[in-house]
Amino acid sequence: MNFRMRHLLVLVPVAGACLAYSTAVTAQPYPAKPIRILVGFAAGGSTDLVARIVAAKLHAAFGQPTVVENRSGAGGNIAAEQVAKSPPDGHTLLVTPSSFAVNPSLFKRTPYDAIKDFAPVSGLSTYMLFLVCHPSLPVRSVKDLIALAKANPGHINYSSAGTGTTTHISGELFAYMTGTKMTHIAFKGSGQQTPALLSGEVALAFGSTTAVPLIQAKKVLLLGVTGAKRFPDFPQAPTIAETVPGYEVTSWNAMFAAAGTPADITRRLAEEVAKGLRHNDARDVFDKQGLQTASSRPEELAALVATEVSKWAKVIKAANIPLQ
Repeated sequence: MNFRMRHLLVLVPVAGACLAYSTAVTAQPYPAKPIRILVGFAAGGSTDLVARIVAAKLHAAFGQPTVVENRSGAGGNIAAEQVAKSPPDGHTLLVTPSSFAVNPSLFKRTPYDAIKDFAPVSGLSTYMLFLVCHPSLPVRSVKDLIALAKANPGHINYSSAGTGTTTHISGELFAYMTGTKMTHIAFKGSGQQTPALLSGEVALAFGSTTAVPLIQAKKVLLLGVTGAKRFPDFPQAPTIAETVPGYEVTSWNAMFAAAGTPADITRRLAEEVAKGLRHNDARDVFDKQGLQTASSRPEELAALVATEVSKWAKVIKAANIPLQ
């Protein structure tokens, strides 16, 4: 055997070993490291609550630390941008409310494309909002509120969990459909929105599920709900649509990864989310907060986002809501 042949025989096994090593590296089991879940709002709100429940379930399923990071500001755009620009490996995730589908039409510019820059994972929850007011506001019904707002244009202020959130856009839609004008005050999450309402700093709020215990404690007055049906725990409270026909807003929370994340990873995440949300402890927390579980397949969430982006673009244009 000549030198050249011996040299080739040595190289072949070495090359094969390198190929095997390369394949092993690129096919690491998921997750290969801790998972980060970014939330674009301050701790204490409904989206933060949902994210922490899901994080606990993913930690139990995968055995990897799963940490929730609150990156509040810009109506959730800061957290969304960070996830959009993260490596597409499923280790950085976004949990966001439906403002995700509102922001593309509400902001003059968003640092990401809500459809092209994300890989949908799963829906998490749906919920209606609660139109509540500070007891000092001299109204006891939606009809009273409309009359007071018409008599005092711009004098009634209402708070939201952030620009572009459903707690904001619900107020804009209400003003548009009732021919009233109210002043919007944005906070960085419902955890900051709530104290302002309790102190009387703001008179009114379209509150998320964090309003439920305040209503139960009679710290705020419930005027109506934004859903198509009355809320089971407060059957005496009418839907806003009973006074303003056609008015309806339902919010949701969902999970996304960066675009390009392998489909097998998003599918596995969706499966584990669905399993986790079926557990009684998760359902109990959701029920107490007025949330309904709403897990879904990635393709179902993609369809929902496309529909919602189109819907809110039309509403914002028709209502002439100022761009941010």
